[in-house]
Parts: sequence; C-alpha cells; structure tokens
Amino acid sequence: MENIRKAMENLNRSMSEGSQTRLIPFEDFLKILTEKPAYAVRNVFQIFHDMIRYYVGEGVDEYPDDPESIEYASYDCTRLFVEDVDHPFFADRLFANRLITLAEALKRGAQQNKIYIFDGPPGSGKSTFLNNLLKKFESYANIDEGMRFETVWRLDQNMLGSFSSQDANPLLEKLSKLLVNHVPVNESTIKDNDADPNEKNHSFYDNQYPLYSTEDYIDIPCPSHEYPLLIIPKRHRRQLLDDLFQNDEFKWKLFTDKAYQWVFRDKPCTICSSLYQALLNKLKSPEEVFKMVYVRPYDINRRMGEGISVFNPGDRPMRQIVMTNPMLQKRINDILKDSNQVKYLFSRYAKTNNGIYALMDIKSHNVERLIELHNIISEGVHKVEDIEENVNSLFMALMNPEDKKNILGLQSFSDRIEYIQILYVMDLNTEVEIYRNIFGKHIDDSFLPRVLHNFARVIISSRLNTRSEALLGWIGNPDKYSRYCDKNLQLLKMEIYTGNIPKWLSEDDRKNFTAKVRQKIIEESESEGKKGFSGRDSIKIFNDFYSSCAREDKLINMSVLCNYFTKLRPDLSKSIPEGFLESMLHMYNYTILQEVKESLYNYNEERISRDIQNYLFSINFESGAVAKCNYTDEKLEITDEFLWGIENRLLGGGTDEKKRLEFRKDTQKEYTSKTLTQEILVEEKNIIETRLYTDLHDRYVYNLKEKVLDPFLENENFRQAIKDYNKEEFKTHDKRIREDVTFLINNLGTKYDYTERGAKEVCMYVIDQDLAKKFAKP
Repeated sequence: MENIRKAMENLNRSMSEGSQTRLIPFEDFLKILTEKPAYAVRNVFQIFHDMIRYYVGEGVDEYPDDPESIEYASYDCTRLFVEDVDHPFFADRLFANRLITLAEALKRGAQQNKIYIFDGPPGSGKSTFLNNLLKKFESYANIDEGMRFETVWRLDQNMLGSFSSQDANPLLEKLSKLLVNHVPVNESTIKDNDADPNEKNHSFYDNQYPLYSTEDYIDIPCPSHEYPLLIIPKRHRRQLLDDLFQNDEFKWKLFTDKAYQWVFRDKPCTICSSLYQALLNKLKSPEEVFKMVYVRPYDINRRMGEGISVFNPGDRPMRQIVMTNPMLQKRINDILKDSNQVKYLFSRYAKTNNGIYALMDIKSHNVERLIELHNIISEGVHKVEDIEENVNSLFMALMNPEDKKNILGLQSFSDRIEYIQILYVMDLNTEVEIYRNIFGKHIDDSFLPRVLHNFARVIISSRLNTRSEALLGWIGNPDKYSRYCDKNLQLLKMEIYTGNIPKWLSEDDRKNFTAKVRQKIIEESESEGKKGFSGRDSIKIFNDFYSSCAREDKLINMSVLCNYFTKLRPDLSKSIPEGFLESMLHMYNYTILQEVKESLYNYNEERISRDIQNYLFSINFESGAVAKCNYTDEKLEITDEFLWGIENRLLGGGTDEKKRLEFRKDTQKEYTSKTLTQEILVEEKNIIETRLYTDLHDRYVYNLKEKVLDPFLENENFRQAIKDYNKEEFKTHDKRIREDVTFLINNLGTKYDYTERGAKEVCMYVIDQDLAKKFAKP
C-alpha cells in the first residue's frame, strides 16, 4: 500500500505540474510587454510565422554570392513535419519555399482576410501535412517561445456589490467555470482547496502569481481569447505604447511596420468592450477598471476546439449556433445590477479567434462552412443574434482538384481565396528520403551510389511536363547537351529544383542563367506534379523493385534499374517520357566519370594558386612588360604566350582566340572594378579569399581533371591493378600504380561513399565503357 500511495503521489505531482493557468494583473502584463515586446505583441499570423521559423530555421543557399540568386533556399522541415508525429510529411524544396513565402507574407500582414486553400491531387499528402502543421502549432503555442496572452475579467464584488447568497452553489459555480473555459477542470482557473500551491505552467511568471479563488470575485474569461492590449480604447493605445517603450528598434517597428497595424486598428470583442464600458460607468475611473483586467496564456487545445478547430466533410453542423452561460450571465447581471449592459453571447468562431479554423476537404458539409465564412473573412465580424463578434482567425482548407466545382458559384469569394499548391514531390532528394523513411536507411547499402537517386528521377519524370518553355528559351537547342541530358531537359530541371546548377552547362548558359530565367523555371513547377506516379504509387513501385532486385552478393546498378522499367515492368514505361532512361544513363555515366576523375586528381595546389595570382596581376600590363607580382613575389615577363599558357588551363585547349581575349578582358574588368577596389582595398581580403580568385581556381582545377585519366587509360596494368586491389596479386604491380589505385579507391570511399566493392565496380565500368573518350570535349 505504501508503494501504491507513493506512486499515486508522484503521478499526481507530475500530471498536475503545468496543468494550472495563472492569472496576472494587467499592470504586470505591461511589464512583460516592455521586457519582451517582440514576444508579447503577436497575433495569430505572426505566431504562425514564428512557429514555422522556430521549427524550420534559416534556409541554406548553396550559391550565396550569386548575384542572380532568387533566394530559392533549402529548408530543413524535419522538425516541423517529421519529428514527433504519427505520420511524417516530407516537404520538397519547392513546397518548403512556398510555405516560407506564405509565412513571411502573413507576418507582414500583407495577406490577411483570406482563406488559404492547400490544393493538390490525391496522394500528395495534404491531410498529413495539415495534421502535422496543426500539431506543431498546438505544441509551439503551449511553450514559452510560442506563448500569447488572452484577457480574463476578475470582477471584485466588494467594489461592485455582491449577489444574493442563495444563488451561490459551489458545485454549480465550478460547472459554470468549466462551461465558460471550455477546457477540462484541471486547466481552469478554479483551484480546489487541497490543490498543490506549487504547481507550475509557464515558467517565467508562474511563481509570482499563485492561483486562488474566493467569494470576493468572479472570473469572466473572454470566450474570444481577446488580446489584452485591445481592451485599451483605440484613441489611447498609441500614447500608452509611446510612454511604455524607449525609442528603440522595436518601437520604430511597432509604430511604422504594417505587421503591427492590428495593435492600433483592431477593436476588442463585444463582451470585453461592453464589460469595460459597464465597469467604467460604475467605477468612474479607467484605472480601477484595469485593476479588474487580468491576463493568462492562450492555451491551444485542438481536441477541445480551443484555438484550433478542424472540420471534416462528414461532421454535421452544430445544433447550438449561439453559445452562452446562463449562470455566469446571471452573476454578471447581479454584480452589475443591469441585465442589458453585458451579454455573454458568442459563437463557435470565438473559440478559434486568434487561432486556426481548418476545413479538411471542401465537400459535403464543409462546402456550407466555406460559404458561411464569406462575410466573416471579408469583414472580420460575425453576427451573433444582435451582437457583432470579432473573428480574426487564420482560415485554412484542403482541396482536391475535382472539388473546385463546389465553389465555382462563389465568384465574389474568389479574391478572398489564396491557393498554395501541395503537389507530388519533384525534388529527387526528398523522394529518396521518403523511401528511406518507409523502408529503412539500410536500403542505401544495396545500391551503388547515385542509383537510388536515379530511381527517384524515373518516378519524378512522370510528374513533369515534357515541354518547358522556360528551359527552351534559356538553353535553346537541347541537342547540345545530349551527352548529359534528355531532349525534354527534364534532368536539367530536376537538378535546378534541388538547387543544383549542373557543372556540365556551358559558360554562356551559366552566364545567361539570370534571376528572370530562374524565376520562370520555378513558376513552371506550379503546373507540374499533378499527374504521373502519385506518392502512394511510387512507394508501391519501389517496394516491388527493391523486393525483386536487391541481392546480398551484388549491388543494384544502372543496368538492373533500366532492366526493371524496360523488361520486368514494361507497363510502367508508358508513364515515363520517351528516351528518358537512355538520357539518364548518359548523365549517370558523365557523373561517375567526374567522380573518378575527382578521386584520381592529385595536382600541386600551390602551383595552381601561384598561376592564378600571377595571371590576375599580369592582365593589367601591356604585352612585353616585366614586373614583380605583388602576390607571389615572382618576377614575370608578361607576354601573350605566358598568358595563353594559363588561359589554356582556365578555358581548355580548344578555346578560340576571340573567346580567349574576351575572357581576359572580362576578367581584367572585374579585377579592377570589384576585386581590387572593393574586396582587397576596402574589405581587406587576401587575394585568395576573393570571389574572382575562387572562380578561376574552380575553372583551373576543372580543366586539369578533364585530362587526369588520359595517362592511365593507355596502361592495361592500371585496369588489372584495380581488379587485384586488396588481393595478394596487387603486390606484384608497380609501386606507382599501386599508389595511384589505392589513392583512387580511398577517395571514392571518402568523397562519394563508395564501398570498396562499389569503387572497384565503378572504376571498371568507366574504363570498359571508355567513358573518358565518349565525354571528351571536341
């Protein structure tokens, strides 16, 4: 029995901790406001933005110094959609950027008074997305970082006069409190006599404001969860805030930023405004009125419909349209001695005021609910009998394409609808993460590197449009990249969707890859991802592929992959664009050739650096000049032959004279206009830290790597040494070959995650397919 009693005491203590909501006086709330203003002044739109940023963080731009960047960043949505959820949702890069854009717009206050409909085909994960989003919104709103405040009126009966004692019944009073708060008893402000006075909830003020309940007051929570500052009459708010804050950055934002216009514009709910006026009439002093205004955290509870309400199409409309609390209404009337001053009436929309109201699919009863939202969204008010009720909620909905017909008749509502596309995944890295999540990360061990991602490319190819005006307008003739890309340029688009700019693009095309071109390509994604293999389809196909092709003694290679789609499952080929598999194989060949070259590359970095520094110094002199380089201290005889020798490594041996001179002129212009004057003289950077140096270094190394395999391809012993690697026969090979092969195999493992067996297989493949000659520059 002693163990049971102790166990129950510990259980009671742990469950009670954080279950009580403390009330703080309005004046103390103002103190919190001045100490943490950005934290304490937030509406639902700002809290939604902060929640997204809290879980997602800052994006990563792989090309931070690119002047043509459109800020198409990589956002890690794992904490938001994957961790601590029942069913993970994987947001690809395209959707993550849409979501961040939406959050930023909401924070600025630019797109309020709208309903945000997440639109997408079946199988795109809309329901999973919204459920996870609401779960994290609820979690965030109930921790210190996401805390907001709501108003509770505490009417002092000693000051206002008490009601008749026979009306008081402790049981009914508690029931009244339960009905008013719409939360379980242990979350109300009522405290049992034997409750633990040391219970905690929100840490930064709990210990200062203990719970208590006496017959000296009655608590009237605002059913609309009104923000406390709005109780102050509009004409006095600016003066109060001006007095509260020093002239700092937040005060400037508060008074000038559109995101905070609601602080000065919005009205309090009808119940709060009528209470304020009634008390002012009775007490004759605003100061005495505000002594009866208390504040508590706005606790979100989806299951109770507090702060979040979600309606499925099959949920029938509520019978009770108008809500009230007769007992509390009677107590208000008794204490104010007037039955008409304060009407404690509200609707279900009050429960999600400054929260989220969501509709799962616009069909059946949810069509009626959407129509009902028309005036509410347009005007921000809702009629409850003869009372106007404020509704400032974040309205969300999900919709399948076929359900759009249900709202075609609402033309006047169309400008209040903001569509955000949730489409099939078009980022191949995200597609692979889905496979790893469902089937386990160990699946990588069954594939040669890049083959798993190529499976994802095949799936995604069915979701993309076969013609891209944006890519054709930029690239022109796709045939020039036939060795690396398909005729529809889908492989190129997939790389761009992942944030990667392929290295096989020509210099001219890279230069023409402007912000305008990038924006057009990303905009095309809005019309893609609506057809082809759905998310459910791709999981079934991968399961069949993996079950059929995975072997313990052999890694899955490109031959196995292509064979599956062409011979084992020819039915799937109908959804794959013609020629895509062959083009993908070409790109794979090119990629692994670059990996082998990169892994074999072992040039003298010091010599490369000196060449580039000498070149940047020399292009500022006339031909025939002799000068000492400021960067390397080498005495240089600057001739056209000297410059040509370095330019040959920077541009490749086949570059004609005109392009070579144009390159030299452009480089000299950038050096004098930015590198020297800005980065070196003003920012005091070392020459090797400048952007121009980095670009030239990458060019130099790239062209050296193009020829790195040439000496080995003509040596049959090199091929045999790869086969013999880690065998007894390997010791019989020449020491230099052994060193080169060991260097190659080790680099493939450390740089590209090849196993020893995989590295040997890919090296043999590159040699036997003669890929170096196939991809040699003409």
